[in-house]
Amino acid sequence: MSDVRYSDGGLDGAAMSGQRRYLVRMGLFLALVGGILVLLLATLSIAFMANPALNGLIILVLMIGIFYNFRQVLRLGPECGWIEHVRTTRMGGAHAERTVPEHMTPVLLAPMAAMLGARAGKMMLSANTTRTLLDSIFSRLDEARDISRYMVGLLIFLGLLGTFWGLINTLSSIGATIQGLSVQGGDIATMFDQLKSGLQAPLTGMGTAFSSSLFGLGGSLILGFLDLNAGQAQN
Repeated sequence: MSDVRYSDGGLDGAAMSGQRRYLVRMGLFLALVGGILVLLLATLSIAFMANPALNGLIILVLMIGIFYNFRQVLRLGPECGWIEHVRTTRMGGAHAERTVPEHMTPVLLAPMAAMLGARAGKMMLSANTTRTLLDSIFSRLDEARDISRYMVGLLIFLGLLGTFWGLINTLSSIGATIQGLSVQGGDIATMFDQLKSGLQAPLTGMGTAFSSSLFGLGGSLILGFLDLNAGQAQN
C-alpha cells in the first residue's frame, strides 16, 4: 500500500503526480514559445510599435490568462490530497487516520467531504448521491473554465478590432492622399513626392491592422493550449 505523506510545503507522492504532469507540459510549452519570441524579437518589436496601446492591451490579457490557467491547475492540489487521504483511510493502515491539514481542505470537493464527514467514517455513498455530486463538481469546473475561454475569445476580438481599425485608417488615408494629388504644371516629380508622403499614413494603418492580428491570434493560440491542459488536469 502506498503511503501518502503531507507536509507544510505541499503534497508528496501520487497526489501531485498527475497535477505536476500538466504543469510541466504547460511550462515546457511556454518555454518553447519564449524561445521563438527571442528569435523573432526584432521583428516583433517593430510590429508592437505599430500600435503600442492596443498591442499592449493584448499582451496584458494574455498574461492574465496564463496566470489564471496555472492557478486553475495549482488549486487542484488540495483536492488531489484529500482524495488520496480518503483512499488510504478506506484501505486502512497505520498512517491512514491522520487528519488532513487545514490548508489542504478541499474546495471543489467540499460537499463530498462534508457528506463523508457526516457519515462518521462510513466511506460509501449511494450511486444517485455520487452522480449528483459529480454533476455539481463538473458544473463548477466548467464555470471556472468559462473565464479562460472568454479570454481566448477576447484576444481574437482585440486582434480583429485592430485589423478593422487599421483598415479604416488605411482607407481614409488613401482617400485623402488621392484628393490631395495635384498635376498642375505637369511637374511629375512634385506629384511623386506628394504621393510618397501621402502613402505614409496608409502604411501606418496597415501596420496597425497586421500587428494586432499577429498578437491577438498568436495569444489566443497560446492561451487555448493552456486552457486545454487545464481542462484535462481538472478531468
